[in-house]
Amino acid sequence: MALPDRNKPGVVIIGCGFGGLEAARALRNAPVEITLVDKTNHHLFQPLLYQVATAGLSAPAIAAPVRHLFRKQANVTTLLGEVTAIDTEARRVMLDDGPALPYDHLIVAAGATHSYFGRDDWAPFAPGLKTLDDAFEIRRRILLAFEAAEKEPDSALRAAWLTFIVVGGGPTGVEMAGTMAEIARHTLPGEFRHIDPASARILLLEGGSRVLQAMPPDLSQRAKEQLEKLGVEVRLDSRVVAIDAGTVKVQAGVAGAPTTPQTIDTRCVIWAAGVAASPLGRLLAQQVPGTATDRAGRIAVEPDLTLPGHPEINVIGDLAAAKSYPPHGEPQPVPGVSPAAKQMGRAAAANKRRGGGPHGPGGPLQVQRLLRVAVLAFRAHLLPDRFPQPHRGVDRLGFGVLEQTALRAGGDGYRRCAPLARGCCHVSICAIDEASTRAVCGRRAVDDG
Repeated sequence: MALPDRNKPGVVIIGCGFGGLEAARALRNAPVEITLVDKTNHHLFQPLLYQVATAGLSAPAIAAPVRHLFRKQANVTTLLGEVTAIDTEARRVMLDDGPALPYDHLIVAAGATHSYFGRDDWAPFAPGLKTLDDAFEIRRRILLAFEAAEKEPDSALRAAWLTFIVVGGGPTGVEMAGTMAEIARHTLPGEFRHIDPASARILLLEGGSRVLQAMPPDLSQRAKEQLEKLGVEVRLDSRVVAIDAGTVKVQAGVAGAPTTPQTIDTRCVIWAAGVAASPLGRLLAQQVPGTATDRAGRIAVEPDLTLPGHPEINVIGDLAAAKSYPPHGEPQPVPGVSPAAKQMGRAAAANKRRGGGPHGPGGPLQVQRLLRVAVLAFRAHLLPDRFPQPHRGVDRLGFGVLEQTALRAGGDGYRRCAPLARGCCHVSICAIDEASTRAVCGRRAVDDG
């Protein structure tokens, strides 16, 4: 393999998620040679991954080939490979099946994976949702559960096949539960002869006191009410204590006052309860003195997203335990959402362009105001009351809940998105990825303007 031109500074970016992609784009006019490495060959729009898992969208609707995305950016070389080690002293990145990649500046955006809180033995019985392969597996299990119930003569076993459990009441869990309820009650009825799909039980188990805990309490309550209206059984203060091939044991009750665990027979469990940073986080922290990781494995970064004593290394996205430093006020933790990752990607690129990295310090990260919007399945949405409500065309939403964030508050994106909703022959979802700059429509992403 021919290495990039070493007459220019070399930038290696690990990961082509939102942060890595944005960093590479932000350096398109910089006099650098970029090597973008990822263990998959596509960029995945994860906020809509649940749509693939529930057969609402096909994979190409939310995944784009990385090489195609950068076909016109001459200073980017895209490599398919998995990073196994980083030598911070020699400034090299080692791959599992290729030569080491030298770098002058390194941007680590390796993302996150599932966390089973020390119970990895649950993984075969309760798959998480982070990749296309995960989505395909979950879709297979959901659809095969209905098929198995159709031919099951025993009523108790049939009920187990028609019981679906989603663990975790965050955005992914709420999306999945709402979507599955819509499928059971509005999509599948009439397609089976021996079962009523609408009789399926959809249980959402949340260990905390409310769903969507990152949102204000009033919106969490509205989300719970709308999920229950869709037919989802929402159980709060309910912690999973065991999962096997045919049952889930749930212990209800607040901390200090647990109850006797209840056993629920089920054949389909979906894990949406926790995430952990890429193993590269702890690996990198071991090499850089003074670098710490939190319980999820995220690296505590400097205000400019670098590591102590290594201004040439930036850590961004879900791998970074970063803080935003507003001009006025105390530093605030950066949430693990796509617009924040994109802002970190741009910040890392800006540090490089203005002399950060090996040649000087960069400025502290200042994440712009984020607006969270959740849209619950089929004509149901959650939006802070102080913002304009979506156009009625946007209400033609398909299954599930979309948690969207906007870089700038004000709701303009939704008003500009309405023509897209009206113009689509089939709108499974229509919302704003980044306010006033990019709209995401069920079958495609459309540049706004």
